[in-house]
Amino acid sequence: MPVWLQALLWGLLSGGALVIGATLGYCTRLSQRMVAAVMAFGSGVLISALSLELMQEAFEQGGFDATMLGFLAGAAVYTGANVLLARAGARHRKRSGSQQREEASGAGGGLAIAVGSLLDGIPEAVVIGVSLIGSGKVSTVAVAAVFLSNIPEGLSSAAGMKKSGRSAAYVFGLWTGIALLVGLAALAGYTVFSRFSGEVVAATNAVAAGAILAMLADTMIPEAYESAHDYSGLITATGFLLAFLLSKWAG
Repeated sequence: MPVWLQALLWGLLSGGALVIGATLGYCTRLSQRMVAAVMAFGSGVLISALSLELMQEAFEQGGFDATMLGFLAGAAVYTGANVLLARAGARHRKRSGSQQREEASGAGGGLAIAVGSLLDGIPEAVVIGVSLIGSGKVSTVAVAAVFLSNIPEGLSSAAGMKKSGRSAAYVFGLWTGIALLVGLAALAGYTVFSRFSGEVVAATNAVAAGAILAMLADTMIPEAYESAHDYSGLITATGFLLAFLLSKWAG
């Protein structure tokens, strides 16, 4: 199978977890604390992946300077884009409660949520494509981490969308579309960055790591803490440990 097709399929697989999560969030009645616990677990998984996989690989390939600059650039770019989207109505796009803006209140709120959700998923998808460069073998840790974290992202956001009055057609149309775009982002991660040097690939991993960490701090961790604050730290640590063990078993 061509490597570019593998990148697309792995991206679609990880993106499909958003639809699975959205289905759970929209069609089931999970408590706020349960949703928060799942978000905390997903946060721990991603923190482990970005620290033990992305940053380590970026440092080994590109050195300290490329890793540091890429990491800070990723966090800064994500934060800037997130600020703009928050002002447009997407501040609470990952929240499962009633914080999300209703469709009728404020023009562009629904579009901002869609764009913001896509912004959250692109760095993770690019990492999957980039992991195929050179060896032609995907990082199972990256795929597993993105898949496991996408389920709570879709779950929490879809639950909040339902409470804000958005229709099933809107919710599932949005997450299906984002899942497809995540697959295309993984494809782009391979086809675009395979033409560049190892230093550029390393910097790209660092950029993605910075963006993912900023996303966690801005969207997922606040949702986890709000309803499960007594146990969110332990649950996050459990997710981190699972991803750590997975990276050692895969290695």
